[in-house]
Amino acid sequence: MKHAVLFALAPLALAGGCATNAGTVPLAEAPVAAPATPVAFGEAVKAGEVVVTPLSLVEDSRCPINARCVWAGRLIVNARIDGAGWRESVLLELGEARDVRGASIMLASGEPGRMAGEDEPLPAAYRFTFEGI
Repeated sequence: MKHAVLFALAPLALAGGCATNAGTVPLAEAPVAAPATPVAFGEAVKAGEVVVTPLSLVEDSRCPINARCVWAGRLIVNARIDGAGWRESVLLELGEARDVRGASIMLASGEPGRMAGEDEPLPAAYRFTFEGI
């Protein structure tokens, strides 16, 4: 009798285990920071319905804080975007909204700013804020 009950319940236990997101990519493998939290390279942060992880600096040609420039320059970051069941790497430019699979994401800030006459910031010093729009 005891074995009959176990055999009867076995399919229910298996069915419960299959009700996960089988076959989908998780939103992120590492801990995810709260929205609007500045993050370093390799750290994940929630931005709207997706998770953004800055991977590398592509360009930081922004005008130094203590200088006058004809052109403001750009900050471009290569970032991984994780959604429900998908993952994509994109280039995000400071202040420019980017649509990725129906999600609109923006690189809202990047620190530190550059200073004229000083060395370029090291990659480890950068912190980025992303917004889901």
